[in-house]
Amino acid sequence: MNYFKRIIAPALKKSAHTSIWLLKLILPISLAFRLLDYSGLLVYIAEFLNPVFIHLGLPGSTAIVFITSIFLPLYAPLAIITSMDLTLRELTILALMCQVAHNLPVESAIQAKTGTSFWAMFSVRIFMSILIGFVLNLILPLQMGHPSFLQTTVESINSLSDVFIAWGITSLRISILIVAIVTILMVTYRLLEEYNLINKLSKSIEPILKIFGLPKSTAFLWLIGYIVGLAYGGALMIDQMKEGKVTKAEGSLLNYHLAISHSVLEDNLLFVALGVSIWWILVTRLIAAWLVVWMRRLFLDLKGKLAKQVVANNI
Repeated sequence: MNYFKRIIAPALKKSAHTSIWLLKLILPISLAFRLLDYSGLLVYIAEFLNPVFIHLGLPGSTAIVFITSIFLPLYAPLAIITSMDLTLRELTILALMCQVAHNLPVESAIQAKTGTSFWAMFSVRIFMSILIGFVLNLILPLQMGHPSFLQTTVESINSLSDVFIAWGITSLRISILIVAIVTILMVTYRLLEEYNLINKLSKSIEPILKIFGLPKSTAFLWLIGYIVGLAYGGALMIDQMKEGKVTKAEGSLLNYHLAISHSVLEDNLLFVALGVSIWWILVTRLIAAWLVVWMRRLFLDLKGKLAKQVVANNI
């Protein structure tokens, strides 16, 4: 009974609160996107992006995939990708772009809750996704073959009622998944705390964090972000910041890293299953995350020195 009161009950309470908060963010955004898609507005927007995508080594038709990725989790663009005729080279570029810039309204809002600007996260991920696409177009072999997936058909939406039905079914699945993942995560965190395992895990990855320019205090959150992603990891970050275990400045640096590279298990396996090389995906995101954090640290250092100089000049 004491075990339940000490670990399970608090974990379930936090899980319920966090799940409701996440669903309030995710469900309205997913409905809004489906309505925009049904209206045909997304296709109209994609036409303006066609010239950009041609310069990224992608057919103009993939613009709609990228737009879908921006607003929804990776499963949505994947559904479209599997109905398209793409080479493995094109799929690799598109996969990295979607992995960096996906579900931005929800994930940027979650990161904003931890003190990092919503628009900073949104802008950085869009910019880095396009930069990654541009660089990959320069360095990838011209002939890489074809992906391993077979073409399928995308769900047919013929009326407004179909939109709401599809959204309702998807929302139910997402709700069950979120509640399950958040509950497991909260219980696991309580168990790790109970048996003092957090410090041991954190110390084991300190050398890795040093390379990425991240504070030692973010070690556990870094692990969570890599295992389950931003949506669920963000909930734990909020808790740790409230408890004073991670400062706002430390959390912000971690946010810049995780914005580019997170959920490496699920996200990577989704595209590896289609034939994309795990090494192109993993190494590219790690390098990009390393670059973003160190550029952020350089910017903060220069900003601090400039502020000190201004103060000194005014004395």
